[in-house]
Amino acid sequence: MLVLATLFWGLSFPLIKAIGGIHLHLLPESGTWFVTACTLAPRYLLGALVLLPFCLPALRTLTRLELKQALGLGLFAIGGMIFQTDGLQFTSASTSAFLTQLYAIMIPVWLALRARRRPSPIVWLCCLLVLAGVAVLAQLDWRDLHLGRGELETLISSVFFMGQILWLDRREFSTNRVLPITTLMLAVEGLAALAMALLTAPHASALLVPWTSDPWLFFTALLTVLCTVGGFILMNTYQPEISATEAGLIYCVEPIFASLLALFLPAWFATLGGFNYPNEVATSHLLLGGALITAANLLLQLRPPPK
Repeated sequence: MLVLATLFWGLSFPLIKAIGGIHLHLLPESGTWFVTACTLAPRYLLGALVLLPFCLPALRTLTRLELKQALGLGLFAIGGMIFQTDGLQFTSASTSAFLTQLYAIMIPVWLALRARRRPSPIVWLCCLLVLAGVAVLAQLDWRDLHLGRGELETLISSVFFMGQILWLDRREFSTNRVLPITTLMLAVEGLAALAMALLTAPHASALLVPWTSDPWLFFTALLTVLCTVGGFILMNTYQPEISATEAGLIYCVEPIFASLLALFLPAWFATLGGFNYPNEVATSHLLLGGALITAANLLLQLRPPPK
């Protein structure tokens, strides 16, 4: 089930770039933060509405711990998605997917620091592999050590996603009900994104323009049903059933799915939407950088540090 979730999340990378492309085609005067907000708000608000009829009785009996878990998940998730979605407008879907996986390295480092013990040699080796992979993917200029905006924002998003995974893994939430938590989490994300859209809109009518586009509606529906409702229900349901090590290993498949889908979906999306979005190419930077990051994640998950 978690592998299926990573497939849905892998699909979200070219989908979000396509939605952003349509938005800029319809409203060229839009700023990137407004495009980001208009991509996220419908995704999460519609997702919450889809789930609402199935969990309305459960929401009436929401416990304090369920409310705490849902609010935490929603805030971490929307922070990560804002930076990831905005960053996708400045980098490729494949690069974004691989850089997002940095949380697989940050989690054991954070846990080691919190426990006040030195990370193991395996953790240090994996960190070096990830840094090398990030440098290759971003085509880092060693003369001025400059990363592009898209890569930097994606790295920031990975910090928020690390917080989301650690929050979900807290033992105090082990008896919470998945469906009402997921619904409330999506509502928190959607309302935060809606507020951002209202603050960044170039004019009031701009909020309604994307809803007049059939391709935008189609891509948003796919993003809502598969990548949002489907992906998060699977994550919130099945990640607690296995160890964090196994979950981290499975989540490493996400950028591979994203890279494979980005080889042929963009041109089809562009044909439907009437905008320019060429298929990605498996370049040497993508293959080498992605391989280094994936190898680091696999090595760390197969040889985890002691608890």
